[in-house]
Amino acid sequence: MKSKLAMSILVAVGLSALAPAAAMAAGVHVAPVKKFVRENVEPWLADPTIIGAVKEQNAKTASLDGAAIDKLDREWRAQATAIKRPFVDEVLSRPVSKFLKGKQEASKGRITEIFLMDAKGLNVGQSEVTSDYWQGDEAAWQRSFGDGPGAFFVDTVKTDDSTRTRQSQASLTIVDPASGQAIGAITIGINLDKL
Repeated sequence: MKSKLAMSILVAVGLSALAPAAAMAAGVHVAPVKKFVRENVEPWLADPTIIGAVKEQNAKTASLDGAAIDKLDREWRAQATAIKRPFVDEVLSRPVSKFLKGKQEASKGRITEIFLMDAKGLNVGQSEVTSDYWQGDEAAWQRSFGDGPGAFFVDTVKTDDSTRTRQSQASLTIVDPASGQAIGAITIGINLDKL
């Protein structure tokens, strides 16, 4: 009984008044994040720009083994903060990356980043530079693509040290509308202070 009362009080107080640790422990952020994503992100997840980009990359990366993926990831990590970064710049210049950047900008600060992944967990496109190229070893990919069509994973609350904003990531499976098969995943960083 006490836990139901405590949860009611936390919900009544609201997400913005909670300290990050309390919000994380209570999971209060999950419902508002899911609501935001369902209303503002899911409507464009089947856009041909996204589906086409993931399918195209899946065709290119299907035969990659672990060593090849590790090599690509090392190359990306070396370039992510470098002045010369041809690999990173090529991904950021893709039409799907520009599409994602436009969606982030249109969110008025509620979306902090978006990255789209293929069936191997490799970046297909992104709105901001990620620290690594391979996401296959992370919960964002494993709990979305790994769980199949309809998967929707909301991660814990984290505070960005530089901006002091509270954020969470929502990750969903990308599904081919024609076949109903999982073909990739997408992760959306959500600024909880703007929801």
